Amino acid sequence: MYNNLRAEMARKELTIQDLADCLGVRYATVCDKLNGKYRFYYDEAKKLKDELFPECDIEYLFERHRSTA
Repeated sequence: MYNNLRAEMARKELTIQDLADCLGVRYATVCDKLNGKYRFYYDEAKKLKDELFPECDIEYLFERHRSTA
């Protein structure tokens, strides 16, 4: 769902667990958010952007794409 975020994670070799550790939440929570089951709250998105992806715009990182399944 968040193709840009996933692409930036791959570029930096960051895992879902890295995002979970940054946010202080469970791995499954981040999985659910990445898959669109739940949304990222603004404070979570801002923290990820500031701490892990400072070179990226928050709008770019969290642009939602519909799956083609």
